[in-house]
Parts: sequence; structure tokens; C-alpha cells
Amino acid sequence: MPTLIPILGDQLSHSLASLRAVPKSEAIILMMEVTEEATHVPHHPQKIALFFSAMRHFAAELREQGWTVDYVTLDDAQNTGGFTHEVTRAAARHAASRIVTVKAGEWRVLAAQASWPNVTLLDDDRFLCSIDQFAAWAAPRKRLVMEDFYRIMRRQTGLLMDGDQPIGGQWNYDADNRKAVPKGHRFTPPLRFAPDAITAEVLALVRTRFDNHFGALDSFAWPVTRHHALEALHDFITHRLPGFGDYQDAMVTGEDVLNHSLLSPALNLGLLSPLEVCQAAQAAFHAGTAPLNAVEGFIRQIIGWREYVRGLYWFAGPDYTSRNHLNAHRPLPALFWGAPTDLKCLSEAVDATRRNAMAHHIQRLMILGNFAMLTGTDPAEVHRWYLAVYADALEWVEAPNVIGMSQFADGGLMATKPYAAGGAYVNRMGNHCRTCRYDVKARTGPTACPLNSLYWDFLARHEETLASNQRLWRMYDGWRRFSADEQQRIRAQAATFLANLA
Repeated sequence: MPTLIPILGDQLSHSLASLRAVPKSEAIILMMEVTEEATHVPHHPQKIALFFSAMRHFAAELREQGWTVDYVTLDDAQNTGGFTHEVTRAAARHAASRIVTVKAGEWRVLAAQASWPNVTLLDDDRFLCSIDQFAAWAAPRKRLVMEDFYRIMRRQTGLLMDGDQPIGGQWNYDADNRKAVPKGHRFTPPLRFAPDAITAEVLALVRTRFDNHFGALDSFAWPVTRHHALEALHDFITHRLPGFGDYQDAMVTGEDVLNHSLLSPALNLGLLSPLEVCQAAQAAFHAGTAPLNAVEGFIRQIIGWREYVRGLYWFAGPDYTSRNHLNAHRPLPALFWGAPTDLKCLSEAVDATRRNAMAHHIQRLMILGNFAMLTGTDPAEVHRWYLAVYADALEWVEAPNVIGMSQFADGGLMATKPYAAGGAYVNRMGNHCRTCRYDVKARTGPTACPLNSLYWDFLARHEETLASNQRLWRMYDGWRRFSADEQQRIRAQAATFLANLA
């Protein structure tokens, strides 16, 4: 009797543990497009199309390699719309004696897998740090400082290391990576992939079934095969990695990508492995084609942040996304779904998200996330929005970045302080303020940038909770230096904005 091997949409790796565990002659691969996964949050149409197209291409590759694949399309008349029902149907259809599958990347789906009959759940070993290894590191610590974890991963992988010490004598070159983009600077656009027949069919399906979801589909150009993902990696290493470090925190009106890699969707689907991506960047440094600050900053995002947030997600437990340390309960403002806003930085970030299912990390953290936190928006709603709209937003990577880093809703388990900022930060890191109707230097008045009053109001509102944070003492010292009348004007300005936000 055959063994059924369900493969999920983010498990598209030929080295997958379940494919190594069962001989081809005994295996039936099951892949499923299910409505439940496409709609448990209203995913961006490009995200749905990316998953379905990559899954269909992967299934074709498996068949070419001699695997037997049972692929259930979304429009199959017998499709029940959920993983568990489809696994049950397939097990009966093939008279499978057992089910072998790799553990899902989020608590919700893992719970469903555990209910499947005669199932063997295998650890996902495509990451550089196992869940158990991270838990052993995290358990004795009060705060899970990423930099400490990152240094362990550098030593473990040997990336950018000279024996036991970092190449160049520093672990972290983040201070060198905050340059403003010179006027007139031109960025090399990323490689784009025209839809083939499989992708075109998926796009037509998604356009019909999910036309009410937020986001544009016409600009779809993501890599959906390993071959294309490797081409995208080479394109980044050649054209954008050399300048990645200098401008990785910059924002430029009309520039969606700058020097960012756009490789996270391919990594999260399994089309690329984290180690091969880092090794490609390291090779560029050794070849002299990319500077150390760029290569270190890029590698840190993968073996530092990516591995760290995955470990934290599983360590924190299934209730992590419900945490709300700052007691924020405002509904998500309509501008996140495209309602007009005259804040230029916000409109640019939301529009990039709508068009591309992507915005770079500073837009996500310091524009969209900062605004949500300053306005007291419910972090669970913020989490669901991020999970819905970004092509690379799988819950294990998205939730810690939103709940922990962006919204400080976990009370400091992840971040050492709230990432709160007023207009001065936006003005320093980008050029949006030059064409915004608001005066970025004004705190109050009809043309004052709302971020300024919201920032000070946020600090005042949470003084009892946050004032003891050692990283915020300068901010609170600044607040206390304002006269009582000025403090009142600032808070009144913020209150008026918040009252009109809905």
C-alpha cells in the first residue's frame, strides 16, 4: 500500500525531508490548492497566484523526476476547500497505508496536520537553526536579543568569519547602512519574469475567484521555479548587492525596490535555500564585487533576522499573535486598504503594497508599522493585514516582525524598545516629505506633520509603561522639556487627528 506525502505551498524544495523519507516507488505526492488557505485572511491576488503557480511548476518537476503526483486544483469540482478534507479524500482514493509530511510553518496548520490519520510529522530541516536549538538558546534569557543570536549563527555557518572572529573586525556594519540617496541616483531594476502558460492559467483563475481582494495582479512577475529563482539571485548579486548596504534603510518616491533583493518570496516558498543565498553574497565579497558592509547587512537579514524570527515564533507559542502589551484597540484605518491619505510616506508605502504585494522593510517597519503603533491600532488587526498583503508574509516570519518588532505588542520579548518615530526620521531617511502637503518640522497647526504630534502623544499616553525603558530616557526628557501649554497643544493636535482618522 502506498504512502501519501502531502506537500504544502511553502515546501517546494526537492530536498524536502518527506521526499527523502519515502522511496518513489511507494509514494503518492499530494498537492492541494484550497480556498481555506487563500481566504483565512484576504491574501493579495499576487500572493495567491505566486503560490499556485509555483506549486504547479513544482508538481511538473516532480513528475519529470518520476514521482507520482496527485494535484488538486482550486477549480476541481470535488475540491472540498480545506487541507484536512483533501488529505482524507486522497488517503481513501489511493488506499494509503500511512501519511508522511513535513511540519507546517505555522501553529494553525500544524494543529490540522496532527489530526490526520496514521500521520508521521517530520521536522522541517531546511533552516539553519532548528526549533529545538533556538529554544535551548532562548529559554534562560529574559530578552531575546537578535545580535547575540546572530553571532552564534555566524560562527555556526562560518559566513564572513576569520577563524572565530568576524572578517573586518566587526560583527555588524549597520551604522554604515543609513545613507541618504543622492539626488539623481539611479537604481538597476530587478529581473522580471513574464508569465508562461502555467502562470497565465493561474492568473486567470485568481482574477476570477479573488477579484475582491486588495491588490493589483497585472504587474505579476515573480520567479515561480527554482531556475528563475536562481536567475533572480544572480541578478541581485550582480546589480544591487554592491549598493545594498549604503541605502538599505532609504526611501525614495517612485522607487519601489531600490537595492533590495526581492528574494524573500522564493526563500519562503523553498525555491532557494538560505545558505546558498548567503554563500553567493559572501562569494561576491571575496571576489571584490561587493563591499563588506553590503554583504554583512544582507547576510544578517537571513541568518540573523530570518532564522531568529522563525525560532521566536515557535518559542513564543500559539497565542503570540494575540498579545497586546500597549492595550491598543483602534480598528485598522481604512488607508491601509487604499483609502486616500495625504501623508505622502503612507500613500507611497500602501500604493507599492497594492501594486507589488511588496514594500521594503523600512516602509513596513517605520512607515506603516510606526503609524499603526502611534495611532493605537489593534496589533491583531495589523498582523492580519501584513499577513494578507505581502507575497513573503508567512506567519512564522511575519508575526514576530509585526507583533514584536513593529507594534511592541509582546512587551519587549523581541525588541528592546518600541520603534516609534516622528516626521524627522522619515525626512532623514527619504524624500517623501519634499512633496507632502504637511510641514515635517511643525508639531502643531493646520499644516503640521501628523506624525510629530502622534509621536509625542504616544510617549505621553504610555509614559507609565515605557518611561523606565533605558533606551527611551532621552525621548521622555525631551517631552518633559516642553511647557505644559505646548504639551497640551500637541496632545490636542493628536486627538483631533485620531478623531478624524476613521
